[in-house]
Amino acid sequence: MEVDYKKKVTMDPSGFVLLADHVPGIIQEIRYYSTYNFIGDRIDGYEEPCAIITKEAARALKNVSNELNVQGYRMKVFDTYRPAGAVKHFVMWGIEDTDIRMKDYFYPDLQKQELFSKGYVASKSSHSRGSTIDLTLLDMKTGKEVDMGGPFDFFSELSHPDYRGITDEQYNNRMILRNVMVRNGFVPIDCEWWHFTLADEPYPDTYFEFPVSSEYLRR
Repeated sequence: MEVDYKKKVTMDPSGFVLLADHVPGIIQEIRYYSTYNFIGDRIDGYEEPCAIITKEAARALKNVSNELNVQGYRMKVFDTYRPAGAVKHFVMWGIEDTDIRMKDYFYPDLQKQELFSKGYVASKSSHSRGSTIDLTLLDMKTGKEVDMGGPFDFFSELSHPDYRGITDEQYNNRMILRNVMVRNGFVPIDCEWWHFTLADEPYPDTYFEFPVSSEYLRR
């Protein structure tokens, strides 16, 4: 069902927290604050490279982190809450912008319009509801990202969680992440190994527009 943004969007951040305050050991590489993303520019609404998420999701992710730590991993976060305006930035880029400078890095086998038709980029994102996270694992022994067989935001069949054209080790790494997330109440999707949404999300029908900013949360 299409969501009516005019009725469902709010600027109220009162149900949100900084994820690092609840899970101090996380590594944050907020890609849409940087220019290293599929558009190639900082995305609208990302005023600070911090992970913001609902209180409920933060509590669940603390349990995820504790379980991963026992297995020798830390969480590395690429994105959490995403303002509705950031999603609009994606859509307008897809419709109007002819810039494809990041194509070779993120969608080499697709035309940019296919990113939407094939479901890799949503015109209305669960991230804007505040309980979705994009993440990978960091090996505590090596200090490096675990090999998942493909990078974050690589729009291809290669990124499907069940893709078997990778090594057994890479596939098993994906399953380690997936299994821990599912055990702690998160739901995966079928086209991105890094993407999970809290099953019992507190705002299933609300999209948020406030900026990604720790200062805004303190207002």
